[in-house]
Amino acid sequence: MTDASAERSDSGAGVLAEHASEHPEGYGRGARVLSIGIAATGLFTFAYFALADRVLGDELYGSVALLWSILFVVISVLYRPVEQLLSHTIAARRARGLQGRHPLRLPLALQCGFAAGFLAVALALRPRLEDLFGGSQALSWVFIGAGVGYGASYFARGYFAGHQWFGLYGGLVLFESLSRFSFPLAAAVGITGGQTAVALGILAAPLASLLVVPWAITRHSRLDEEAPAPEPEMAARAGAGFALAVAGIQLAEQTLLNAGVVIANDVAGAALAGAVFNALLITRAPIQLFQAVQTSLLPHLTGLQETDGHEAFARAIRVTVLTIAAFAGLVALTLLAIGPWMMELVFGTREGLEYGRWGLAAVGLGMGAHLMAGTLNQALLARGRAWTACAAWALGASAFVAWMLVGAVDDVLLRAEVGYAACAAVVAMGLLGMSRGPDHGARGLTRS
Repeated sequence: MTDASAERSDSGAGVLAEHASEHPEGYGRGARVLSIGIAATGLFTFAYFALADRVLGDELYGSVALLWSILFVVISVLYRPVEQLLSHTIAARRARGLQGRHPLRLPLALQCGFAAGFLAVALALRPRLEDLFGGSQALSWVFIGAGVGYGASYFARGYFAGHQWFGLYGGLVLFESLSRFSFPLAAAVGITGGQTAVALGILAAPLASLLVVPWAITRHSRLDEEAPAPEPEMAARAGAGFALAVAGIQLAEQTLLNAGVVIANDVAGAALAGAVFNALLITRAPIQLFQAVQTSLLPHLTGLQETDGHEAFARAIRVTVLTIAAFAGLVALTLLAIGPWMMELVFGTREGLEYGRWGLAAVGLGMGAHLMAGTLNQALLARGRAWTACAAWALGASAFVAWMLVGAVDDVLLRAEVGYAACAAVVAMGLLGMSRGPDHGARGLTRS
């Protein structure tokens, strides 16, 4: 780094620290603004599956639920790392006064490479995908198209989050969820009908993002041209390592959420897989809502880490975890009281299957542990400890898969509910213990 760059960086850090002390509500306001869009997104996503279950029936709905589960594993592992890389890198550079010339070449190359790799593999495996989705050729093409389209969406999300353009972020995901929901709604009122018509909503949602990424890149090119450029070799090495670690985290997290659905489909059929998916929607909807907090939390914590705001860093984590604990306790008590009735009301009855109140309550507690783990995960990422976080997630995900395959509980639905709760707690406890270790390499990713 040149002397001029160092001076600008130190000056920028001082300005940010001063601004944070004078406006401590900034992070909270950003999270609240984003929460509005994400909350509506969560509701429309939940409504999509509730309505799809009603109009399709158990078997056809089970294949759509399986498609979504596998798709989200793929896109989270491939594309979320680039979103987190962009958010972390841009936020750290902005915290040090580097307002322009953020390194986009590596994230863009990674995202395009991941999308191209996915397309090649998916096309080669398309006959297998057809078999997996109940022989539906249409579902296999929906899976392939959506898998490519979400690359643009997640790139835009990371760019918006790093700049703390939370209104744009929330608007993007809300528009996606509204687009998706319109398809089962059209089937419900008789405009369309059938499995393909409903599943096309999964494809339509990310295609809207293709209109956003070119705008984001154009906006980037108009930023301060005098800002110092990053050091390419160091940024590439650190960025690739960060993205790889986050990919491992995403694979483990999606395994925790979706392995139960996939294994249930294999051992008991699509109908039971759909029931497992519905039970875990109890945790999916809050987790999607919590993305608002996670999205704003990473750049916020990264900025505090860059400016030595350790007390504010710890306070942000503590407040978030306590809020989650209270929310999870309320959800678990509600599910214990009226969970089975609520599930039948939303999804209808299923022949030979009942949702148990204790299993649903366990999912509620597991949701709380999962959200706490997500918070601690962002703290470790902000401190440059992505591989440490990856180890904790890998432990929990491996334990969940082993639990589901061993079959210690005959009831597959209850097995998934209890296993999810226990393994999410394992991840949260592991991350809590690891978060007390020393930092290392926290700033290596973004120094220029």
